[in-house]
Parts: sequence; structure tokens; C-alpha cells
Amino acid sequence: MSRPRSPLPAADLARTVVFAAFIAVLGIFPGVYVGGSGVPIVLQNAGPLLAGSILGARRGTAAVVLFLGLVALGLPLLSGGRGGIAPFVGPSGGFLLGWILSAFVAGLIVSRAARPRLPLLLAANLSGLLASYLIGIPWLGFYTGDLPAAAVQSMIYVPGDLAKVVVVSLIAAVVHRALPGRTTSTS
Repeated sequence: MSRPRSPLPAADLARTVVFAAFIAVLGIFPGVYVGGSGVPIVLQNAGPLLAGSILGARRGTAAVVLFLGLVALGLPLLSGGRGGIAPFVGPSGGFLLGWILSAFVAGLIVSRAARPRLPLLLAANLSGLLASYLIGIPWLGFYTGDLPAAAVQSMIYVPGDLAKVVVVSLIAAVVHRALPGRTTSTS
């Protein structure tokens, strides 16, 4: 009699933990504060896109949730050594929570393709980025009391974030070419 298969086998769990650690490592690069929004420009928001693009929706989202859980517990893993609950209730809180949706959306799109190629990866990561903005901008608007101003202030992030989408998509394309079958429709 065979045992039922675990929904998250050890190899999947290891990949999830490694990507959570990778997102933390991206926090070593300090954030740059521009404008008055209080939301820094960081390299770290590329991590959730890469997690979703390589691990798929379920595991990529799990990696981001694990990372954010560790941050909420107080580990200083965010860019600039931030940790605890404060970053989640401040101006960047919506973008942090948006990382969960970002990884999910990018992973969901990538996992639907048998062999993810660069155009699909670009579309998936751009969609993931937009999903993060979908939560982050209204949160910032609520925080500042001015949604239109928050939307305008957020435009400063677009050029850098688009560059991250391209870089993440190129990396994911190389990984998918080297290790086909990393994501599946059930990822």
C-alpha cells in the first residue's frame, strides 16, 4: 500500500526556501528614496517576479509569503535592514503585500506554457509587476490621503521596474531552457 504523495515534497520545499532566501539577499542592496512618497526604489521587488517565473504560482507565492512572514516576525530582511510590522503598515506596505500577487500572477502565466519563452516571460513578469502596482498604489494613496498623487509619484518606479522585468525574464528564460519542466500547470 503506497502512501499518498505530499502536496509539497522536500525538493519543492527546498526550492521555496531557497527563493525566500534569495529575496532576502536582494535586500542587501540599499533602497534609494526619491520624491516624498516614503517608498524606496529597491532591487528586492525583482525577487517575487523571479520566484513566480521559475517556481510557478504555488511555490513562487509560497516563497514570497515565507519571506514576508519572516520580515513580519522582525527579521531585518528588507532593503535597508527593515523588518517587523512597521514596513507593512507604512507607505510601502501595499507594495510588499503586492509581491504576493506579483509572484502568483507571473507564476500562473508561466506555468500555463509547456516551454516558456522570452516573450511569454516578459508578458508574465510585466503582468506580475502590474499586479503589485494594483495593490501598492491604492495603499500609498490611502496612506497619503491622495490617490491621484500616489499614482503620479509611483511613475518614478516604472523605468527601473521595467528594466527589472527584462532582466528577470532573461534569467528565467535561461533557467527554463537549462531545466525544462520546472513549472507545470499545477505549480
